[in-house]
Amino acid sequence: MSARHVVITKHARILIVYDGDEEVLRLPAVLGKNPADKIREGDLATPEGEFYVCYKNPDSKYHRFLGLSYPTAEDADRGVRDRLISPAEADEIRQAIATRKCPPWKTALGGEVGIHGPCPNVTWTHGCIAVPAEHIARLYDLLEIGDDVTILP
Repeated sequence: MSARHVVITKHARILIVYDGDEEVLRLPAVLGKNPADKIREGDLATPEGEFYVCYKNPDSKYHRFLGLSYPTAEDADRGVRDRLISPAEADEIRQAIATRKCPPWKTALGGEVGIHGPCPNVTWTHGCIAVPAEHIARLYDLLEIGDDVTILP
């Protein structure tokens, strides 16, 4: 695993890539229309918490796509408690997180959250993090599967 990690600060709309303690890239970010923490599919919110890059798509409709490990085990627990997902779905999510794979993205908690190039609507996303077209290829090349991503309020 690399020493690179990403910190996204939602209120500042900034994405910063670090290599160890050194800042290597700072980008403006477009986020979900709803400023709250993600709760369920369709809420237009960007999740908050600790994630990792679990998927890379070089041919995304958004130019490049770096899939994040949302939902997390904590989201799975909340989903069962709130009766949004079944215990079996929660177990699948927990198993994926325990093995640092992509969790199931087709649950009521939502999924397919990632970092990608510009959206057709440039002022908000459906919950992803979008960065300018001129920077997504570099970001895509910098990050590897397993790199940590922190999303702060």
